[in-house]
Amino acid sequence: MNKKKNKMPAVGGQGITIGVFLLITLGLFVLWSRFETPPTMVEYSRFFKKLETGQIQSLTVQGQKIEGRMLGADSLNPERFLTIIPMNDPDLLPLLKSQDILLEGKMIQSSSSTQSFWWILIISAGILMLWSALSRNGGGGGGPGQAMNFGKTKARLHNEIADKKTFKDVAGAEEAKEDLEEVVEFLKHPKKFQELGAKIPKGVLLVGPPGTGKTLLAKAVAGEANVPFFSVSGSEFVEMFVGVGASRVRDLFANARKKSPAIIFIDELDAVGRARGAGWGGSHDEREQTLNQILVEMDGFDSSEGLIIIAATNRPDILDPALKRPGRFDRQVVVDRPDSKAREGILAVHCKKKKIAADVKLDVIAKGTPGFTGADLENLANEAALKAGRDNRKEIIGDDFEYAKDKVMMGPERRSMVMTDEDKLTTAYHEGGHAVSGHFLKMVDPVHKVTIIPRGQALGVTFFLPQNDRYSHIKKKVEENIIMALSGRAAEEIMFGKEFISAGARGDIEHVTRYARSMVCEWGMSDLLGPVQYGESDGPVFLAKDISSRKTYSEKTHEDIDSEIKRIITTGYTAAVALLEKHKDKLIDIAEILLDKETLSSDEVIAILGIAERPKFPVLDDFRKRHPARVYETTEEVVAEAVTTEDVTPPSDEAEKV
Repeated sequence: MNKKKNKMPAVGGQGITIGVFLLITLGLFVLWSRFETPPTMVEYSRFFKKLETGQIQSLTVQGQKIEGRMLGADSLNPERFLTIIPMNDPDLLPLLKSQDILLEGKMIQSSSSTQSFWWILIISAGILMLWSALSRNGGGGGGPGQAMNFGKTKARLHNEIADKKTFKDVAGAEEAKEDLEEVVEFLKHPKKFQELGAKIPKGVLLVGPPGTGKTLLAKAVAGEANVPFFSVSGSEFVEMFVGVGASRVRDLFANARKKSPAIIFIDELDAVGRARGAGWGGSHDEREQTLNQILVEMDGFDSSEGLIIIAATNRPDILDPALKRPGRFDRQVVVDRPDSKAREGILAVHCKKKKIAADVKLDVIAKGTPGFTGADLENLANEAALKAGRDNRKEIIGDDFEYAKDKVMMGPERRSMVMTDEDKLTTAYHEGGHAVSGHFLKMVDPVHKVTIIPRGQALGVTFFLPQNDRYSHIKKKVEENIIMALSGRAAEEIMFGKEFISAGARGDIEHVTRYARSMVCEWGMSDLLGPVQYGESDGPVFLAKDISSRKTYSEKTHEDIDSEIKRIITTGYTAAVALLEKHKDKLIDIAEILLDKETLSSDEVIAILGIAERPKFPVLDDFRKRHPARVYETTEEVVAEAVTTEDVTPPSDEAEKV
């Protein structure tokens, strides 16, 4: 049965191919028959004289029509001719017999019937092509019974998967797994909850950035519960025909009820679940009808049916509020980027079937990849394996992971790109400026690697690697990051003058402008404007919602915002110039070594610039003295704890300047 189902769509594809071929062939034939040069009409008497003189090459007789070709054709005697026998000429047949002429006969046929025949063939080929297309797209079948099956769901049923996923296959996301374990327990033992009067959530919404494992978690729930698992993408509901999406929703829920207890998984819910009335156009389009049907189905079944809906999205802010209300998607499970410990577990899962060298330490790799998602880590392990294969090694070593990490973080190297000496010199001092300022600024993350080899879209890269995962922004750290980002432009100005600065700081300027605007408008870090949010956040918005929104501040405030952003950036640039002027000899050293070696590691940067003093948060030492039993990995945790502790005074302004 499975083999037949797999072959049926191919039959539809062959039907379309045959139909297109017939249409093209018949169309070309009709065009040829219409545009072929017609024979010239001549008088019968002239034809008879040419026949007597032996100037006729061939003849075709059809009733009273004679069509043929003349020898020695010119403008007066065309090569092809047509004449009509006015009457039964008794002299014509004997004359034809006496001449050595190729003579053919043709049956009398109506021209209208011939044209009708060809048009019937063309229309039949068009119907065959349309029928094949409908058969292929109408619900997965290729036969006539499936031709109009648009309303059938495209959801895939995974109840007999050989390689089922369980929670053991999902590393990290411990809090998300705890929430989903209740769903599994209900599907396994529903009566235990029903006897207590408890209601299991009808829907679970998995929310998180792309690549964090939302789909994998849904598959693990189905594998743990060992129940039928219907999976469908949100975009598969909507078609060009009105009403198809709603029909597919009804069919999906009907099929799931037949196999309850079951799980329905809708991936990329935002494709069909966007807020209604937030865009241009009418409110009765196909997508909104589909959403309305989903809302009705979720509200129409009760917990006793044993249906659980799990949906995944990375844009929960644009979902319709009716979807997120209690009774539909009761519970939102956040699947965030993994921390260091979770990344180590994810790497262990992805390296389970790979040959890893004994000296490779996954915990070190995990600490060096902050911000990576599960998909990023899978890509990292795969790139390392590919590098080992290219170098003909039998196992993956630490250098392979280092290469893969640099490739994922900074982009692939473009060694084939030919740079002029001027570009190399400018890039070396630009990246050297970033490295020097980042090294001597206390709150900036340590320098991981500096290179003037083009990577991705950049001519050079200076990469800073955080020592720990960061979850908040500290004003001092943001200001120093702005100084560091502007130091590339500052280094060019110091060494070459304002007339010879390059456009290489375009990305840096964009970065610091976004940082400064967030400081003023979102984080309340401006003394002039205070802790007030100005304008909407930078999250995704709808077109109509964005156009119809009004500014929540006056023009005077708008001018103050612009001037404050400019002040922050200008102050940072001045500080960058002053810092590099102070360490100009170090800047020249690192730029010259970069021109020679092209790439410097963190150890090489320390060897050139010396050991940098790492940041000291003012309240940290005092707080540890008061609470010696507590261990903190990041300064942000100290800040959060210090705010809630009465016996610790907040840091003063003078302390912040240390």
